[in-house]
Amino acid sequence: MENKIFEEVPTEKLRWRCDLDTLPFQTTESVSPCDEIIGQERALEAIRVGLDINSIGYNIFVTGLAGTGRFTTIKCVLEEMDVKGKVPNDLCYVNNFRNPDMPHMVSLPAGQGSAFRKEMETLIETLKKKIPLMFENETYLNKKKEVVERFRNKQAEMFRDFEKKVNKEGFALVQIQMGPYSRPGIFPMVEGNPVNIDQLETMVEEDKFSREELDKIKEKQAGLINELEEIFKETRKAEKQIKEELTSLDNEVISPAIKDSISDIKEKFNYQKVHQYLDEVQEDILANLTRFREKEETPPPLPGLVLPQPADSFSEYQVNVLVDNSETKGAPIIVEMTPNYRNLFGTIERVVDRSGIWKTDFLRIKAGSFLRANGGYLIFNALDALTEPWVWPALKRTLKNQVIEIQTYDPFYFFSTSALKPEPIECNTKVIMIGDTQIYYLLYSLDDDFKKIFKIKADFDSVMNKDDQKVHQYATFIRKICDEDRLRAFDKTGVAAVVEYGVKITGRQKKLSTRFHLIADLLREANYWAEKDGSQVVTEKHVDKAIEKKNYRVNLIEEKIQEMIDDGTILIDSDGMVVGQVNGLSVYNMGDYMFGKPSRITAKTSLGKAGIINIEREAEMSGPIHNKGVYILAGYLRGKYAQDKPITMSASLCFEQSYSGVEGDSASSTEIYALLSSLSNLPLRQDIAVTGSVNQKGEIQPIGGVNEKIEGFFDVCKSKGLTGKQGVMIPHLNVDDLMLRKDVVEAVKEGKFHIYPVQTIDQGIEILTGVEAGKKLENGRFKEGTVNDLVDKKLRELGTKIKEYESGGEEGKEPKKKKKGKPSCDG
Repeated sequence: MENKIFEEVPTEKLRWRCDLDTLPFQTTESVSPCDEIIGQERALEAIRVGLDINSIGYNIFVTGLAGTGRFTTIKCVLEEMDVKGKVPNDLCYVNNFRNPDMPHMVSLPAGQGSAFRKEMETLIETLKKKIPLMFENETYLNKKKEVVERFRNKQAEMFRDFEKKVNKEGFALVQIQMGPYSRPGIFPMVEGNPVNIDQLETMVEEDKFSREELDKIKEKQAGLINELEEIFKETRKAEKQIKEELTSLDNEVISPAIKDSISDIKEKFNYQKVHQYLDEVQEDILANLTRFREKEETPPPLPGLVLPQPADSFSEYQVNVLVDNSETKGAPIIVEMTPNYRNLFGTIERVVDRSGIWKTDFLRIKAGSFLRANGGYLIFNALDALTEPWVWPALKRTLKNQVIEIQTYDPFYFFSTSALKPEPIECNTKVIMIGDTQIYYLLYSLDDDFKKIFKIKADFDSVMNKDDQKVHQYATFIRKICDEDRLRAFDKTGVAAVVEYGVKITGRQKKLSTRFHLIADLLREANYWAEKDGSQVVTEKHVDKAIEKKNYRVNLIEEKIQEMIDDGTILIDSDGMVVGQVNGLSVYNMGDYMFGKPSRITAKTSLGKAGIINIEREAEMSGPIHNKGVYILAGYLRGKYAQDKPITMSASLCFEQSYSGVEGDSASSTEIYALLSSLSNLPLRQDIAVTGSVNQKGEIQPIGGVNEKIEGFFDVCKSKGLTGKQGVMIPHLNVDDLMLRKDVVEAVKEGKFHIYPVQTIDQGIEILTGVEAGKKLENGRFKEGTVNDLVDKKLRELGTKIKEYESGGEEGKEPKKKKKGKPSCDG
């Protein structure tokens, strides 16, 4: 076995190279810019279906990783759709004169909302000028004077007749001053002079006037006072009558002008709801004509104190154009970057008047994006909307009912004064929410309404199949970014390097990445290094340098770990052979950067019944997938060696110098090699690192991060010095995933580093020990001197010894009862 040559991965499979002959151009200047969506056929079809179906609930939830072109795709699809001629109506709120707290909504064809508002403004301005002039008209003034004089003459005649009667009865009608006012009083005449009743009472007490005469005077006075009150009642009735006559006169004079003006507006806006509103306007104006008269200056309450007189704005006759589509060319496409409640659903603003009181009216109603997108499309981010209070319940309610009610949302204002309840608006808005897959399934499983209002899922893939067409599309995308950002052109080698980078970040040779924001960033950074280099075009070396420098900016932790390995702080051997010890490969995912480094895995076996002890699990530093891997390798050992005997041993597995937890099953095959080495007492090569998960049949299964793991161990070996024997064992099914760095590929070509594809545990143990694994013979044993034979003999020996130990009855023997919950290899 020592001279056996093990199969290695061919160098041409270590990295896919873009064939320059497949690129029919010299630079991207001769390539047309990309004008299509690349690699998202599934999502594209879903979006088109959702946009074309106008039934309730066919809104679209877009999922996928950031940078896969979700927003760009939606925008392109909407732009290519035939949305001309679908301009939605203008939406207006007008005053409800009968119930001002419930404003009316008026829907008008696009552009007519602002025209209607201008007509109403013109109407009021015209009436403000015309009505005062009509009140100054000579004919009107003569009629008014006639009515007023008739009233005054009648009133004067009544008082003259009454005064004659008073004088005839021996009384006088005297005006009594009471502060700023005066009122008539009736006093008896004594010796030609009016006398107060109180004076007569005094004269009676002094016997200067008879009591009988005084009583008669009082009786007459009371009768006259009653008659005077009746006259006042008649006067008040006459005043009321004259007011009605004057109002009728005003209406008779003003009404034709108002009707003519409003009729002109009705002819321009021949809609039932507008006519109803204009009828209410006419009625209200006629009832409040005094507001249109010129105001007389009122004297200040204090001399010298001048108070500003607020001008009458006639706001109740104005029109609040909530949504103006006068400049809209087709169905509106609204992108809401801040989807809070106010921005999406609108609000009712409040203002503070001069007295410090919060007030509002229908003119303070403001539309949100939902109404502005009525009849069109509204796009916003799902996470941004879901984190805003009240947004999700309001969104569900609006999409289910197809009606929006504008309300004030102010959770920090505890004493809201807004009592407005505007008329609800029918809303036909297609909502497109952009989120990730986790949010989609969370809503789908926890909210039953979600299934009803988002019936279309558009799932954006982060990878696409690699073929010549897709490679050419990459080139067109590069040209597009170069044009948009004014970058240098990329030559063939530069384009090929970008395509290879797109393959590498997918982790599979047959795929290309659709995370185009990463590709675009690489293009910009490669252009930067080309500029520094003074090159007119971007070449392969500039792309490689951009990748190198990008990694350098974020690989500080990787370098620190490498320093500790170089200093011997982290114990890693890259040559020699050791029993029960093997180099496993781990991946560190920092979020913005992922790298691999070796970890020392050790195994110790002894007499006992504890089974396999996973030290990471016992220390609660092991994840569930890693624990599962340990159970699987225990199953492999039972299937391989416990068919004719029980496995009675205690074995411990440990990731040495691991202080942050272990997860994943990619080290399960590595742990088996360490156990087999410990049981067979055969040393394992330390210049070969191992990765790969295993099933209970001993087959090596593919793992993730294979490129980072190989490169990580290569960097360690390179730092310690390449011997020409070092290498990595990987699952054979991961060969198609290889996209190694160019320096690793060169080292393999030169024979300084080796990559072995492994299919089974037996194949891997032969590479690590240099000893034949050994097949099972017909008698159930294994070929003499092989690894499996040595392991089988060791297990039999342990079983015999523990039986002898237990039958001997000595103190301190292993307890028969295993600790609950530990993985076991007992057959």
